[in-house]
Amino acid sequence: MTDSNRSAAVAAPRAGTALRTPSGSVRKAAGGAPASPPAEQRTGHASRRGRGPLYAALDLGTNNCRLLIARPHDHGFRVLDGFTRIVRLGEGVSVTGRLGEAAMDRTMEALKQCRNKLRDHQPTRMRLIATEACRAAENGPEFLSRVKADLGLELEIVDRRTEAELAVTGCADLIEDQAQGALMFDIGGGSSELAWLDFRGGRPRSQGRMSASIRSWQSLPVGVVSIAERFGGVDVTPETFEAMVAFVSEHLKQFRGREKLRQMIADHPMHLIGTSGTVTTLAGLHLGLERYERQKVDGLWLKNLEVDDIMRVLLAMPFDRRVAHPCIGRDRADLVLPGCAIFEAIRREWPTERVRVADRGLREGILISLMDADKVHKRPGRPKWRQAHGG
Repeated sequence: MTDSNRSAAVAAPRAGTALRTPSGSVRKAAGGAPASPPAEQRTGHASRRGRGPLYAALDLGTNNCRLLIARPHDHGFRVLDGFTRIVRLGEGVSVTGRLGEAAMDRTMEALKQCRNKLRDHQPTRMRLIATEACRAAENGPEFLSRVKADLGLELEIVDRRTEAELAVTGCADLIEDQAQGALMFDIGGGSSELAWLDFRGGRPRSQGRMSASIRSWQSLPVGVVSIAERFGGVDVTPETFEAMVAFVSEHLKQFRGREKLRQMIADHPMHLIGTSGTVTTLAGLHLGLERYERQKVDGLWLKNLEVDDIMRVLLAMPFDRRVAHPCIGRDRADLVLPGCAIFEAIRREWPTERVRVADRGLREGILISLMDADKVHKRPGRPKWRQAHGG
């Protein structure tokens, strides 16, 4: 699912920082675990600093490898360490059906660094997941067996519904209070997930239970890597871009409740919420950032006309300028327009006045679910968040 929930320029979060909403309050981490029982792992170690249990979440996607290590804090959690690296594990899978040797080697190096951080912090509980690349590749399970044998890390391949629910759990506190629903989308490297949240029958009181409000969801077999491999991502003409959009739009026609969702958007206050490197990159460009700054991007609102303007600029931007742009970079220069095409297809199918940008996702959803299962937040409280740079 995930292409890059963060831009390539993002650094790991600084130790000792708590997660908060854009409003500045600490995020609540209460709620229920995903429908599919998580394969949580217990290390048997207490926190080395003796200030409560540590939790870890690892997300190995088609494009990225990401880790977060955190401790419960107030109604949220405080990030102690993190890691993000673009590994392109799924490179070529849409063509060959197999993970390539170079891609697996790159990923092993990234996972080795994650293993070292986990050894250093010794979290009490952790959940390590793999998504579309390992789901789709014929040799995905074989690669994860190699990871376990060589590094001692046991990753689980989650199904698409679990992935969608974890993304909802991680992002739900950015849904506007007055909204009667939202369409959340996560543009990934090998697949993209959509979830229609409907609050007309009542809104869950805790973030961890927000997935109970999913009325319909879909996992598209398209992501930024697979679209780039099919249409190209370096020299993208307006005609090529429209072909990408049309290709994604055909998949969206299979969304269950497609017309009912369009009617709800017309009749009730709703908005889009996007979690992906595509959307955070657009936000960075809109803000004119000289370098990517997570705290300015996460929770940002973009109006329809603003998104139109940014996409127009990107489509006219030569590849070398994309490479040189601090909010894009070499690792994402050939993926950002394929991602924009997926976003554009969603916008055309279900037009809303605004989209909210989320620089958070699966890892945060995993941490919230693990902490909720342990009931570490006993007092009721509103979801709150403060986040350090990146992650």
